[in-house]
Amino acid sequence: MDVPVAASLAPPDPVVVLRPVLQTVPLVFASPHSGRLYPDELLAASRLDSLSLRRSEDSFVEELFAAAPDHGAPLLFATFPRAWCDVNREPWELDPSMFADRLPPWVNTTSARVGAGLGTIARVVASGEVIYRNKLSFADAERRIRACWQPFHNALSGLITKTRAEFGHCLLIDCHSMPTHGHISRPGARQVDFVLGDAHGTACAPHIARRVESLLIELGYSVRRNDPYAGGYITRHYGRPRDGVHALQIEIARELYMDEGRIERSPGFATVQQSVTRLIAGLAHESQRPKGA
Repeated sequence: MDVPVAASLAPPDPVVVLRPVLQTVPLVFASPHSGRLYPDELLAASRLDSLSLRRSEDSFVEELFAAAPDHGAPLLFATFPRAWCDVNREPWELDPSMFADRLPPWVNTTSARVGAGLGTIARVVASGEVIYRNKLSFADAERRIRACWQPFHNALSGLITKTRAEFGHCLLIDCHSMPTHGHISRPGARQVDFVLGDAHGTACAPHIARRVESLLIELGYSVRRNDPYAGGYITRHYGRPRDGVHALQIEIARELYMDEGRIERSPGFATVQQSVTRLIAGLAHESQRPKGA
């Protein structure tokens, strides 16, 4: 069984960027939730065991997309876990019930994510279990946001800016995974393999979302758009089609590639990784074609 790695010695870099020798395509891939270096401070403060803490992870997603640099595109991923700091949120979405001191008035305490316990500093893991034994201080949250959230978004915005400047446009693929049954939004709806989120057409040009959907269907997968995952903060914040920046969130059903109970790669992992590699190759190839070809 894979276990979280405690960051007990020198702190690791919070963000890793795997770059191609030369970026040849206007693509950027980002995995914000696959980090699994758990700070000792979190393990000590949590009322949950290490396996329960990992329920919020998009486990192994950065490995599924590892071929991006081989096809000329950078891959960015966080090394810290979502349970420590969630970079797919506004920087200051905080639940006041979690803190011993009063939060500054400019903190967003009323968002739907905060209400669900899944703010920038989460109150619960994805399964709904409360993380902490005791209340935190605002200084705890501020330290995490400055050490984790800001470096991640500095790196991501830098990659997008550089890509757009070099190619005139950029497609950000926001890489995630979804739990079994978590992607059934209504009674009678069938499970799907991939959910594409473009914030209901506002974060990405429709033809791009259609092409990604077509590539996945050609690979034999079932695909749905925006239901139940239309895109989080990253997709909605960076997706600005009018400015030449398109963002598309991809959710992969975990049952395809991992044992969700033990949080281990399953025999299907290699197949899904190969499929994702073919998706990346297809997007890279098409992005290099002259317009109108």
